[in-house]
Amino acid sequence: MLSNYFIDEFMADANDAQLKIYLFLIRMMSANLPTSVCDIADKFNYTEKDVLRALAYWESRQLLSLEYDAAHNLTGIQVLSLDNPYEVQKPATRITPVLSFVRPASMQTGMTARQARPVAAPQATYTAPQPASISQYPVQQSTTAPVKPEYSLDDLKIFKSNEDAQQILFVAEQYLGKQLTRKDMETVLFIYDTLGFSSDLIDYLIQHCVEKGKKDFRYIEKVALAWADQGISTPKEAQEISKQYDKTVYTIMKSLGKNNAPAPKEMEYINKWTKEYGFLLDVIQEACDKTVLTTDNHRFAYADGILTKWYQAGVHHKSDIPQADASYQRMNQNQKMQNNKFNRFEQNTYDYDELEAAILSN
Repeated sequence: MLSNYFIDEFMADANDAQLKIYLFLIRMMSANLPTSVCDIADKFNYTEKDVLRALAYWESRQLLSLEYDAAHNLTGIQVLSLDNPYEVQKPATRITPVLSFVRPASMQTGMTARQARPVAAPQATYTAPQPASISQYPVQQSTTAPVKPEYSLDDLKIFKSNEDAQQILFVAEQYLGKQLTRKDMETVLFIYDTLGFSSDLIDYLIQHCVEKGKKDFRYIEKVALAWADQGISTPKEAQEISKQYDKTVYTIMKSLGKNNAPAPKEMEYINKWTKEYGFLLDVIQEACDKTVLTTDNHRFAYADGILTKWYQAGVHHKSDIPQADASYQRMNQNQKMQNNKFNRFEQNTYDYDELEAAILSN
């Protein structure tokens, strides 16, 4: 039931909640079983708003079609086929509200923000009709990172009228100690709507950045994109990731005899060792210990030299290090022997049979 095209093009960009809800809908559709927003929220311990945001996300990616009655209550969810994703025609017009928040006009198809009306919390009943042909709907190609839409004043007005949004904006102003600009509010809207962060997660995001002394919304947006890429969907998950990251950085700095916060260049080295090379902390600490015993200068560069050699030697665990070091020492000794002055003389080669014949002939 799960298309390879979904795995190739859509899975990497979705967060944890979005993936769980989409897979659950596929499972229910295949079994012809009914469900509701309330049921999904209970099953995965999400709020109904989290579920509705995830549904709206998949509709924006053209993988679901949400159906509404005359009172704008959600009545059905249609899972769209991905059998022929490259056959794309003009999209069908449809309304896609999320509780009392309607996605901005820049993200909707066939309607403007002025035409959109807020709705009450719906009790959705999932139906399993035959999937529509993908040719009826456009497919949005996956990108490495979500693109921030251009929001109009109407978009911001609709967003600010939402109860969740009012709370988020108020909390943000309290943390940052200033009135938010239009650009700031656009960033909050992008994080809430496009990235699908809950109000609790945005609250923790801003608090986390402010505690690090970062009150710039460009920095806040970068952290939000990183969390979305890691599939973080709750404050608890974000807290765990932050603790793990802080502990790693602190331990490496301490191991190299540093008590200050890392400079940008030092952070480049740390990210290289932990992310690009994928070394565990005990391996990095071993390299740091060797570095401290050897030099007092340029310790990051020296440790990087050690870890690069280990990475090239295929070291994965601390137990792999002795073998890698022994192999490197052997290679070093062979190189020294080849560079020895005596060995650099061109050596003579003799044909002993020819020499014997020459001696006998004399």
